[in-house]
Amino acid sequence: MFTIEHEFDATVVTLVDDGKAPLQEDVTVHATESAILLNQYDPRTDRTVSITLSPEQWRDLTAALNLPEGVYRAP
Repeated sequence: MFTIEHEFDATVVTLVDDGKAPLQEDVTVHATESAILLNQYDPRTDRTVSITLSPEQWRDLTAALNLPEGVYRAP
């Protein structure tokens, strides 16, 4: 399950793990013109872990999800 919210300067997608137990914490994706920020709460450390991707890295990641093993260069 996921939600999509359009804010003033970003689109926020929240990914909710509704698979089989054990479930993972929600992941939020904040997409702006200059960066994609992924956040997930880590209950072991009681902190939120963040990863920042460039729009190009995000494009490559989403493309890679549908490709077989190999090395690729985006056009």
